[in-house]
Amino acid sequence: MTTHSRRSVLAAGAAFGASMLLPRLAMASVPVRLTSVKFGSVSWLIDTIRQEGIDKKHDLDLQVVEVSNNQAAPVALLSRAADVTVSDWTWALRQRAKGDDLKFAPYSSALGSLMVAKDSPIKSLADLEGKKIGVAGTGIDKSWILLRAYSRKTLGKDIANMAEPVFGAAPLVTEEFRNGRLDAVLNFWTYAARLEAGGARQLLTMADVVKGLDVSPTPPLVGFIWSEKQVRDKGVPVDKLLAAVADANRVLATSDGAWQRLRPLIKPASDAELVAIRNYYRSGITGAWGEAETAAAKKLTNLLIELGDTELVGDGTHFDQNLFHT
Repeated sequence: MTTHSRRSVLAAGAAFGASMLLPRLAMASVPVRLTSVKFGSVSWLIDTIRQEGIDKKHDLDLQVVEVSNNQAAPVALLSRAADVTVSDWTWALRQRAKGDDLKFAPYSSALGSLMVAKDSPIKSLADLEGKKIGVAGTGIDKSWILLRAYSRKTLGKDIANMAEPVFGAAPLVTEEFRNGRLDAVLNFWTYAARLEAGGARQLLTMADVVKGLDVSPTPPLVGFIWSEKQVRDKGVPVDKLLAAVADANRVLATSDGAWQRLRPLIKPASDAELVAIRNYYRSGITGAWGEAETAAAKKLTNLLIELGDTELVGDGTHFDQNLFHT
């Protein structure tokens, strides 16, 4: 073979090798745009992924899309400003019924609680008749939906008609409760943990509510949600994100030092508050979604449809097991 021929073969081989490498490089560089509420629990997870070098381990280009509150996060997904958001599968199920090709993978089984003051005379759900209840979020927040279903089943009355719900952002209803302007507050688990550390009492946990609706096991209600088509068309590596989340949760489940490092993000009012938040978070760390969770989710969905109306579950919503990423 002539020198010129050898050079041609080498050049062709190099070109072929480069052509095989380019798709891999392009795929590795595709970012995952994840929504996060500033100082929320997802931000703690993101910080852990970065501080522990977990993103590098999984070759994950994680880009954060900061949103102002939990209600804004799904909007970012639907407007294509984000690739993945964190929300409830009940919301995703409603959207899927409208034609959106959403998928859900569990993030946390930690649920909120209905809290009352330590010295409150309120001892049961029935005692809330005629009282003011602060509700974090809106009328279709998952905890409020489930509490309404629970009150219909156990009391034969809708708590929305028994008491006066006051809807608002979690920090606002928390402060209204602390200032004594609300008799009870139904809040996300992070705020419930802070209130409990400050002396408030759990009247009813959302885990109790789900159990009271005869749904077992309690399916994680909060998770990562994405559009199948958007992820497929853009080559977004959601699998890398989920693997990184699992690794970060292993750190947060075992390392108290990791929680001390998160202190500036969590901003606890005391050591007791940090411990309460840590314990709530750890109790909610969940594994993969399986057949038992799908069956429980189906039962819960059908129960909400049976007890509810379009406000509760959305017009035309039906259970779709294809929502759940297994």
